[in-house]
Amino acid sequence: MKGFRTTCIIALCFLIVHCNDEKAGGNTTNSVANPAATVKTKTIIFFGNSLTAGYGLNPSQAFPAIIQKKIDSLGLPYKVINAGVSGETSSGGNSRIDWILRQHVDVFVLELGANDGLRGISPLETKKSLQSIINKVKAKYPDAQLVLTGMQMPPSMGQQYAKEFRDVYPELANKNQITLVPFILEGVGGELKLNQEDGIHPTEEGHKLLAENVWRELKGLL
Repeated sequence: MKGFRTTCIIALCFLIVHCNDEKAGGNTTNSVANPAATVKTKTIIFFGNSLTAGYGLNPSQAFPAIIQKKIDSLGLPYKVINAGVSGETSSGGNSRIDWILRQHVDVFVLELGANDGLRGISPLETKKSLQSIINKVKAKYPDAQLVLTGMQMPPSMGQQYAKEFRDVYPELANKNQITLVPFILEGVGGELKLNQEDGIHPTEEGHKLLAENVWRELKGLL
Protein backbone atom coordinates (compact mmCIF):
# COMPACT_ATOMS: atom_id res chain seq x y z
CA MET A 1 0.00 0.00 0.00
CA LYS A 2 2.83 2.35 0.85
CA GLY A 3 4.46 1.67 -2.51
CA PHE A 4 1.19 2.25 -4.31
CA ARG A 5 0.69 5.60 -2.52
CA THR A 6 4.22 6.66 -3.42
CA THR A 7 3.59 5.77 -7.04
CA CYS A 8 0.35 7.79 -7.08
CA ILE A 9 2.09 10.84 -5.61
CA ILE A 10 4.85 10.65 -8.23
CA ALA A 11 2.27 10.31 -11.01
CA LEU A 12 0.29 13.28 -9.69
CA CYS A 13 3.41 15.44 -9.54
CA PHE A 14 4.21 14.48 -13.14
CA LEU A 15 0.74 15.48 -14.30
CA ILE A 16 0.94 18.84 -12.52
CA VAL A 17 4.35 19.63 -14.03
CA HIS A 18 3.20 18.50 -17.48
CA CYS A 19 0.08 20.68 -17.33
CA ASN A 20 2.13 23.68 -16.22
CA ASP A 21 4.51 23.10 -19.11
CA GLU A 22 1.59 23.07 -21.53
CA LYS A 23 0.26 26.32 -20.08
CA ALA A 24 3.66 27.93 -20.28
CA GLY A 25 4.06 26.72 -23.83
CA GLY A 26 0.63 28.05 -24.74
CA ASN A 27 1.41 31.46 -23.28
CA THR A 28 4.66 31.57 -25.19
CA THR A 29 2.88 30.78 -28.44
CA ASN A 30 0.18 33.38 -27.85
CA SER A 31 2.73 36.06 -26.98
CA VAL A 32 4.18 35.94 -30.48
CA ALA A 33 2.24 38.89 -31.83
CA ASN A 34 1.23 39.44 -35.39
CA PRO A 35 4.15 41.41 -36.92
CA ALA A 36 1.69 43.85 -38.53
CA ALA A 37 0.10 44.55 -35.17
CA THR A 38 3.43 45.46 -33.57
CA VAL A 39 4.25 48.23 -36.07
CA LYS A 40 4.14 51.55 -34.25
CA THR A 41 1.80 54.14 -35.71
CA LYS A 42 3.66 57.33 -36.56
CA THR A 43 2.30 60.85 -36.61
CA ILE A 44 2.15 63.35 -39.45
CA ILE A 45 1.21 66.88 -38.40
CA PHE A 46 -0.08 69.30 -41.01
CA PHE A 47 0.56 72.75 -39.56
CA GLY A 48 -0.97 75.56 -41.55
CA ASN A 49 -3.73 78.05 -42.26
CA SER A 50 -7.16 77.83 -43.91
CA LEU A 51 -5.78 75.70 -46.76
CA THR A 52 -4.83 72.99 -44.28
CA ALA A 53 -7.97 73.52 -42.19
CA GLY A 54 -10.17 73.13 -45.28
CA TYR A 55 -11.99 76.45 -44.98
CA GLY A 56 -15.58 76.26 -46.29
CA LEU A 57 -15.51 72.46 -46.46
CA ASN A 58 -16.02 69.50 -44.21
CA PRO A 59 -12.64 68.59 -42.62
CA SER A 60 -12.89 65.20 -44.34
CA GLN A 61 -12.66 67.01 -47.69
CA ALA A 62 -9.47 68.93 -46.85
CA PHE A 63 -6.22 67.73 -48.38
CA PRO A 64 -4.74 66.31 -45.13
CA ALA A 65 -7.76 63.97 -44.81
CA ILE A 66 -7.40 62.96 -48.46
CA ILE A 67 -3.76 62.10 -47.81
CA GLN A 68 -4.82 60.01 -44.80
CA LYS A 69 -7.03 57.99 -47.14
CA LYS A 70 -4.07 57.44 -49.47
CA ILE A 71 -1.96 56.31 -46.53
CA ASP A 72 -4.66 53.92 -45.31
CA SER A 73 -5.14 52.43 -48.78
CA LEU A 74 -1.43 51.58 -48.84
CA GLY A 75 -1.47 50.12 -45.34
CA LEU A 76 1.16 52.54 -44.08
CA PRO A 77 1.39 53.06 -40.29
CA TYR A 78 0.80 56.82 -40.20
CA LYS A 79 -1.85 58.96 -38.52
CA VAL A 80 -2.56 62.45 -39.87
CA ILE A 81 -3.30 65.33 -37.49
CA ASN A 82 -4.78 68.46 -39.02
CA ALA A 83 -3.41 71.47 -37.11
CA GLY A 84 -4.64 74.12 -39.52
CA VAL A 85 -6.11 77.41 -38.31
CA SER A 86 -7.88 79.76 -40.71
CA GLY A 87 -6.31 83.20 -40.91
CA GLU A 88 -3.01 82.04 -39.43
CA THR A 89 0.12 83.99 -40.36
CA SER A 90 3.64 82.63 -40.06
CA SER A 91 4.12 84.79 -36.96
CA GLY A 92 0.94 83.41 -35.43
CA GLY A 93 2.11 79.90 -36.22
CA ASN A 94 5.41 80.61 -34.52
CA SER A 95 3.53 81.61 -31.37
CA ARG A 96 1.37 78.48 -31.51
CA ILE A 97 3.93 75.84 -32.42
CA ASP A 98 5.15 75.07 -28.89
CA TRP A 99 1.67 73.90 -27.91
CA ILE A 100 1.39 71.72 -31.02
CA LEU A 101 4.76 70.10 -30.32
CA ARG A 102 3.39 68.54 -27.15
CA GLN A 103 2.16 65.91 -29.59
CA HIS A 104 4.93 63.62 -30.84
CA VAL A 105 5.95 64.35 -34.43
CA ASP A 106 7.42 61.95 -36.98
CA VAL A 107 6.61 64.01 -40.08
CA PHE A 108 5.90 67.74 -39.97
CA VAL A 109 4.29 69.48 -42.96
CA LEU A 110 4.58 73.27 -42.72
CA GLU A 111 2.01 75.19 -44.78
CA LEU A 112 2.12 78.87 -43.82
CA GLY A 113 2.79 82.22 -45.42
CA ALA A 114 -0.18 82.80 -47.72
CA ASN A 115 -1.82 85.20 -45.26
CA ASP A 116 1.48 87.02 -44.86
CA GLY A 117 1.56 87.66 -48.57
CA LEU A 118 -2.06 88.75 -48.78
CA ARG A 119 -1.38 91.25 -45.99
CA GLY A 120 1.81 92.53 -47.62
CA ILE A 121 4.03 91.44 -44.73
CA SER A 122 7.74 91.66 -45.52
CA PRO A 123 9.08 88.38 -46.99
CA LEU A 124 12.02 88.74 -44.62
CA GLU A 125 9.65 88.64 -41.65
CA THR A 126 7.84 85.64 -43.10
CA LYS A 127 11.14 83.88 -43.63
CA LYS A 128 12.24 84.65 -40.08
CA SER A 129 9.02 83.22 -38.59
CA LEU A 130 9.10 80.09 -40.75
CA GLN A 131 12.74 79.49 -39.82
CA SER A 132 11.86 79.80 -36.15
CA ILE A 133 9.12 77.17 -36.53
CA ILE A 134 11.54 74.84 -38.30
CA ASN A 135 14.13 75.37 -35.57
CA LYS A 136 11.63 74.51 -32.84
CA VAL A 137 10.49 71.32 -34.56
CA LYS A 138 14.07 70.18 -35.11
CA ALA A 139 15.06 70.97 -31.54
CA LYS A 140 12.14 69.02 -30.06
CA TYR A 141 12.14 66.13 -32.55
CA PRO A 142 15.52 65.95 -34.28
CA ASP A 143 14.59 62.75 -36.13
CA ALA A 144 11.38 64.16 -37.60
CA GLN A 145 11.04 64.58 -41.35
CA LEU A 146 10.06 68.11 -42.41
CA VAL A 147 8.14 69.18 -45.49
CA LEU A 148 7.71 72.84 -46.49
CA THR A 149 4.92 73.80 -48.90
CA GLY A 150 5.77 76.67 -51.21
CA MET A 151 3.43 79.58 -51.85
CA GLN A 152 3.33 82.33 -54.46
CA MET A 153 1.68 85.71 -54.71
CA PRO A 154 -0.03 87.11 -57.84
CA PRO A 155 1.77 89.81 -59.87
CA SER A 156 -0.80 92.32 -58.61
CA MET A 157 1.17 92.38 -55.34
CA GLY A 158 4.09 93.82 -57.31
CA GLN A 159 6.71 91.95 -59.32
CA GLN A 160 9.52 92.51 -56.81
CA TYR A 161 7.40 91.52 -53.83
CA ALA A 162 6.08 88.43 -55.62
CA LYS A 163 9.63 87.30 -56.47
CA GLU A 164 11.00 87.87 -52.96
CA PHE A 165 8.05 86.05 -51.46
CA ARG A 166 8.33 83.08 -53.83
CA ASP A 167 12.06 82.75 -53.14
CA VAL A 168 11.52 82.39 -49.37
CA TYR A 169 10.50 78.73 -49.68
CA PRO A 170 13.28 77.20 -51.80
CA GLU A 171 15.82 79.19 -49.79
CA LEU A 172 14.51 77.77 -46.50
CA ALA A 173 14.31 74.26 -47.94
CA ASN A 174 17.90 74.40 -49.17
CA LYS A 175 19.23 75.94 -45.98
CA ASN A 176 17.55 73.37 -43.73
CA GLN A 177 17.84 70.40 -46.08
CA ILE A 178 14.12 69.65 -45.93
CA THR A 179 11.61 68.48 -48.54
CA LEU A 180 9.92 71.21 -50.59
CA VAL A 181 6.54 71.18 -52.31
CA PRO A 182 7.36 73.89 -54.90
CA PHE A 183 3.85 75.41 -55.02
CA ILE A 184 1.01 73.81 -53.08
CA LEU A 185 -1.62 75.56 -55.23
CA GLU A 186 -0.13 74.31 -58.49
CA GLY A 187 -3.00 73.78 -60.94
CA VAL A 188 -5.51 75.30 -58.51
CA GLY A 189 -4.52 78.92 -57.92
CA GLY A 190 -6.41 81.23 -60.28
CA GLU A 191 -8.70 78.46 -61.58
CA LEU A 192 -12.25 79.69 -60.93
CA LYS A 193 -13.88 76.25 -61.11
CA LEU A 194 -11.47 74.87 -58.49
CA ASN A 195 -11.97 77.67 -55.99
CA GLN A 196 -14.88 78.81 -53.86
CA GLU A 197 -16.70 82.08 -54.51
CA ASP A 198 -13.99 84.09 -52.75
CA GLY A 199 -11.53 82.97 -55.41
CA ILE A 200 -8.97 82.06 -52.73
CA HIS A 201 -10.04 78.88 -50.99
CA PRO A 202 -10.10 75.64 -53.01
CA THR A 203 -13.23 73.59 -53.54
CA GLU A 204 -13.38 69.89 -52.76
CA GLU A 205 -11.99 69.16 -56.24
CA GLY A 206 -9.30 71.75 -55.66
CA HIS A 207 -8.25 70.03 -52.44
CA LYS A 208 -7.83 66.77 -54.33
CA LEU A 209 -5.19 68.50 -56.45
CA LEU A 210 -3.56 70.01 -53.36
CA ALA A 211 -3.34 66.50 -51.94
CA GLU A 212 -1.65 65.29 -55.14
CA ASN A 213 0.83 68.17 -55.04
CA VAL A 214 1.79 67.38 -51.46
CA TRP A 215 1.69 63.59 -51.86
CA ARG A 216 4.12 63.76 -54.76
CA GLU A 217 6.83 64.93 -52.36
CA LEU A 218 5.59 63.32 -49.14
CA LYS A 219 5.24 59.71 -50.28
CA GLY A 220 8.99 59.22 -50.59
CA LEU A 221 9.41 60.00 -46.87
CA LEU A 222 6.91 57.37 -45.77
